[in-house]
Amino acid sequence: MGAVTERGQLEQILALQRQNLAPRLPPEVVQSQGFVTAEHDLDTLEQMHDLAPSIVAKANDQVVGYALTMVVEAKRYVPILTPMFGSFETLQWRGRRLTAIPFYVMGQVCVAPAYRGQGVFDALYRGHAASYADRFELLVTEIATRNTRSLRAHERVGFQPLHCYRDSVDEWLIVAWDWTLPRR
Repeated sequence: MGAVTERGQLEQILALQRQNLAPRLPPEVVQSQGFVTAEHDLDTLEQMHDLAPSIVAKANDQVVGYALTMVVEAKRYVPILTPMFGSFETLQWRGRRLTAIPFYVMGQVCVAPAYRGQGVFDALYRGHAASYADRFELLVTEIATRNTRSLRAHERVGFQPLHCYRDSVDEWLIVAWDWTLPRR
Protein backbone atom coordinates (compact mmCIF):
# COMPACT_ATOMS: atom_id res chain seq x y z
CA MET A 1 0.00 0.00 0.00
CA GLY A 2 1.39 3.35 -0.92
CA ALA A 3 1.20 6.48 -2.99
CA VAL A 4 1.48 6.44 -6.76
CA THR A 5 5.13 6.94 -7.66
CA GLU A 6 5.28 6.48 -11.43
CA ARG A 7 3.33 6.99 -14.63
CA GLY A 8 3.06 3.23 -15.22
CA GLN A 9 0.95 2.92 -12.09
CA LEU A 10 -1.44 5.54 -13.45
CA GLU A 11 -1.72 3.52 -16.66
CA GLN A 12 -2.51 0.41 -14.59
CA ILE A 13 -5.18 2.38 -12.70
CA LEU A 14 -6.80 3.27 -16.03
CA ALA A 15 -6.76 -0.37 -17.16
CA LEU A 16 -8.43 -1.51 -13.92
CA GLN A 17 -10.92 1.35 -14.19
CA ARG A 18 -11.90 0.38 -17.76
CA GLN A 19 -12.51 -3.21 -16.66
CA ASN A 20 -14.93 -2.04 -13.94
CA LEU A 21 -16.98 0.65 -15.67
CA ALA A 22 -20.69 -0.06 -15.24
CA PRO A 23 -21.56 -0.04 -18.97
CA ARG A 24 -18.91 -2.71 -19.62
CA LEU A 25 -20.13 -5.12 -16.95
CA PRO A 26 -23.01 -7.60 -17.05
CA PRO A 27 -25.97 -6.49 -14.89
CA GLU A 28 -25.44 -9.30 -12.40
CA VAL A 29 -21.82 -8.21 -11.83
CA VAL A 30 -22.91 -4.57 -11.41
CA GLN A 31 -25.41 -5.73 -8.78
CA SER A 32 -23.17 -8.10 -6.85
CA GLN A 33 -19.67 -6.68 -7.26
CA GLY A 34 -20.17 -2.94 -7.74
CA PHE A 35 -18.78 -0.69 -10.43
CA VAL A 36 -17.12 2.62 -11.19
CA THR A 37 -18.79 5.45 -13.07
CA ALA A 38 -16.28 8.12 -14.11
CA GLU A 39 -13.76 7.35 -16.82
CA HIS A 40 -10.50 9.26 -16.63
CA ASP A 41 -7.65 9.71 -19.05
CA LEU A 42 -3.93 9.71 -18.35
CA ASP A 43 -3.60 13.51 -18.49
CA THR A 44 -6.38 13.91 -15.91
CA LEU A 45 -4.81 11.39 -13.54
CA GLU A 46 -1.42 13.05 -13.91
CA GLN A 47 -2.90 16.45 -13.07
CA MET A 48 -4.72 15.04 -10.04
CA HIS A 49 -1.57 13.19 -8.95
CA ASP A 50 0.53 16.36 -9.22
CA LEU A 51 -1.77 18.00 -6.65
CA ALA A 52 -1.97 14.98 -4.31
CA PRO A 53 -0.89 11.40 -5.12
CA SER A 54 -3.46 8.63 -5.09
CA ILE A 55 -3.06 5.46 -3.03
CA VAL A 56 -2.61 2.07 -4.67
CA ALA A 57 -2.44 -1.55 -3.60
CA LYS A 58 -0.01 -3.71 -5.55
CA ALA A 59 0.67 -7.41 -5.94
CA ASN A 60 3.82 -8.39 -7.83
CA ASP A 61 4.25 -4.80 -9.08
CA GLN A 62 0.72 -4.81 -10.54
CA VAL A 63 -1.89 -2.32 -9.29
CA VAL A 64 -4.76 -4.41 -7.86
CA GLY A 65 -6.60 -1.57 -6.16
CA TYR A 66 -6.65 2.19 -6.18
CA ALA A 67 -8.20 5.09 -4.32
CA LEU A 68 -7.95 8.33 -6.31
CA THR A 69 -7.08 11.45 -4.37
CA MET A 70 -8.98 14.48 -5.59
CA VAL A 71 -8.30 17.74 -3.81
CA VAL A 72 -10.92 20.42 -4.38
CA GLU A 73 -8.61 22.26 -6.79
CA ALA A 74 -8.78 19.22 -9.12
CA LYS A 75 -12.53 19.50 -9.70
CA ARG A 76 -11.97 21.23 -13.03
CA TYR A 77 -10.33 18.07 -14.39
CA VAL A 78 -13.45 15.87 -14.05
CA PRO A 79 -16.53 17.77 -15.26
CA ILE A 80 -18.89 14.84 -14.52
CA LEU A 81 -18.36 15.65 -10.82
CA THR A 82 -19.54 19.27 -11.12
CA PRO A 83 -22.96 18.53 -9.52
CA MET A 84 -21.27 16.90 -6.53
CA PHE A 85 -18.88 19.80 -6.00
CA GLY A 86 -21.78 22.24 -6.38
CA SER A 87 -23.73 20.49 -3.64
CA PHE A 88 -20.83 20.92 -1.23
CA GLU A 89 -21.71 24.62 -0.96
CA THR A 90 -24.93 23.76 0.89
CA LEU A 91 -23.76 20.88 3.10
CA GLN A 92 -22.74 20.82 6.74
CA TRP A 93 -20.70 18.38 8.78
CA ARG A 94 -21.32 18.36 12.52
CA GLY A 95 -22.74 21.89 12.48
CA ARG A 96 -19.99 23.39 10.30
CA ARG A 97 -20.22 24.36 6.65
CA LEU A 98 -18.47 21.65 4.67
CA THR A 99 -16.57 24.23 2.63
CA ALA A 100 -15.13 25.69 5.86
CA ILE A 101 -13.52 22.36 6.75
CA PRO A 102 -10.24 21.16 5.22
CA PHE A 103 -11.48 18.22 3.14
CA TYR A 104 -10.74 16.38 -0.06
CA VAL A 105 -12.64 13.96 -2.25
CA MET A 106 -12.18 10.28 -2.93
CA GLY A 107 -12.20 10.54 -6.71
CA GLN A 108 -12.87 6.82 -7.14
CA VAL A 109 -11.98 3.57 -5.44
CA CYS A 110 -11.71 0.17 -7.10
CA VAL A 111 -10.32 -3.25 -6.25
CA ALA A 112 -9.58 -5.94 -8.85
CA PRO A 113 -12.07 -8.84 -8.64
CA ALA A 114 -9.46 -11.39 -7.57
CA TYR A 115 -8.52 -9.23 -4.56
CA ARG A 116 -12.01 -8.38 -3.26
CA GLY A 117 -12.99 -9.57 0.17
CA GLN A 118 -9.35 -9.59 1.35
CA GLY A 119 -9.23 -6.22 3.13
CA VAL A 120 -7.74 -4.25 0.22
CA PHE A 121 -10.58 -1.70 0.21
CA ASP A 122 -10.14 -0.93 3.92
CA ALA A 123 -6.35 -0.84 3.53
CA LEU A 124 -6.63 1.72 0.74
CA TYR A 125 -8.59 3.98 3.07
CA ARG A 126 -6.12 3.41 5.92
CA GLY A 127 -3.45 4.50 3.43
CA HIS A 128 -5.39 7.69 2.79
CA ALA A 129 -5.71 8.40 6.51
CA ALA A 130 -1.98 7.82 7.00
CA SER A 131 -1.07 10.04 4.05
CA TYR A 132 -3.53 12.90 4.46
CA ALA A 133 -4.74 13.14 8.08
CA ASP A 134 -2.20 15.87 8.84
CA ARG A 135 -3.51 17.98 5.92
CA PHE A 136 -7.27 17.33 5.97
CA GLU A 137 -9.99 16.75 8.56
CA LEU A 138 -12.45 15.00 6.33
CA LEU A 139 -12.68 12.77 3.27
CA VAL A 140 -15.84 13.10 1.15
CA THR A 141 -17.12 11.02 -1.74
CA GLU A 142 -20.31 10.15 -3.55
CA ILE A 143 -21.64 6.70 -4.33
CA ALA A 144 -24.38 5.69 -6.75
CA THR A 145 -27.19 4.43 -4.51
CA ARG A 146 -27.56 1.38 -6.76
CA ASN A 147 -23.95 0.44 -5.98
CA THR A 148 -24.89 -1.46 -2.83
CA ARG A 149 -21.52 -3.19 -2.41
CA SER A 150 -19.74 0.16 -2.36
CA LEU A 151 -22.30 1.66 0.03
CA ARG A 152 -21.75 -1.21 2.50
CA ALA A 153 -17.97 -1.03 2.20
CA HIS A 154 -17.88 2.74 2.79
CA GLU A 155 -20.17 2.39 5.81
CA ARG A 156 -17.85 -0.32 7.20
CA VAL A 157 -14.87 2.04 6.90
CA GLY A 158 -16.77 4.74 8.82
CA PHE A 159 -18.30 6.99 6.18
CA GLN A 160 -21.51 8.71 7.23
CA PRO A 161 -24.25 10.07 4.93
CA LEU A 162 -24.42 13.80 4.21
CA HIS A 163 -26.80 14.24 1.31
CA CYS A 164 -28.64 12.36 -1.43
CA TYR A 165 -29.42 13.84 -4.87
CA ARG A 166 -30.18 12.80 -8.43
CA ASP A 167 -28.50 14.08 -11.59
CA SER A 168 -28.73 13.03 -15.24
CA VAL A 169 -26.51 10.00 -14.56
CA ASP A 170 -27.80 8.41 -11.34
CA GLU A 171 -28.95 8.92 -7.77
CA TRP A 172 -25.99 9.70 -5.49
CA LEU A 173 -25.30 9.54 -1.79
CA ILE A 174 -22.63 11.95 -0.60
CA VAL A 175 -20.80 10.52 2.41
CA ALA A 176 -18.00 11.78 4.65
CA TRP A 177 -15.35 10.10 6.78
CA ASP A 178 -13.77 11.79 9.75
CA TRP A 179 -10.88 9.45 10.53
CA THR A 180 -10.58 10.88 14.04
CA LEU A 181 -13.92 9.28 14.96
CA PRO A 182 -13.92 5.65 16.12
CA ARG A 183 -15.08 3.09 13.58
CA ARG A 184 -18.53 1.65 14.11
